[in-house]
Amino acid sequence: TTREELVNDLKLAGTTVTKKTIGNTLHRNGLKSCRARKVPLLKKAHVQARLKFANEHLNDSVSDWEKVLWSDETKIELFAINSTRCVWRKKNAAYDPQNTVPTVKHGGGNILLCFSAKGTGQLIRINGKMDGAMYREILNDNLLPSARKLKMGRGWVFQHDNDPKHTAKATKEWLKKKHIKVMEWPSQSPDLNPIENLWRELKLRVAQRQPRNLRDLEMICKEEWTNIPPKMCANLLINYKKRLTSVLANKGFST
Repeated sequence: TTREELVNDLKLAGTTVTKKTIGNTLHRNGLKSCRARKVPLLKKAHVQARLKFANEHLNDSVSDWEKVLWSDETKIELFAINSTRCVWRKKNAAYDPQNTVPTVKHGGGNILLCFSAKGTGQLIRINGKMDGAMYREILNDNLLPSARKLKMGRGWVFQHDNDPKHTAKATKEWLKKKHIKVMEWPSQSPDLNPIENLWRELKLRVAQRQPRNLRDLEMICKEEWTNIPPKMCANLLINYKKRLTSVLANKGFST
């Protein structure tokens, strides 16, 4: 909630106060002005699906999560200017829905990669805009090799989000033909994918090496992705239950 919104609400109720007065009152009540966190736009169906996922998997063991091959894609560009919005909130209320800025995910990224509890899989640079055919080609060339490299064994499960390329009929048929089991995933839920932590780690490592051009950037990304220690990957899954309890505690909203 912003000061402007409070001023307008009070005005509609017949009370006129200044933003300064509201700010002082908020301070006295333990609130401070903070940048609103950007989170995916969650509709009612998204929230319900997230709660369903969290409840269904809450009692899964670490060994269950070790059977998952997690994947995601992101842009190769490391820095971008994003708009910010300040809200007044209490210290531990960063992810309350009224204190966040919903974002809508658009298109694909320039890098696709995967990991499991045993370490990182292959990192693939995407040339141009990725469509369903390109996605299936990437899976064909890289998914099973990554699974073998990481010694996934029998009964492993592939995780990807609900991007239209991933849920296309042709993609589902390809996965079925290859006997690859796919995890049912709630849409708009990057916070449930532990690979998000590895994205941050990778981008930090790459930024420290200051690549000079896109060729350097691709090379350094691959080197640093390979250098991420398996222990870091394993720890993300050892602590995965905390993600589920956080979603439940936040009533299905972003964490």
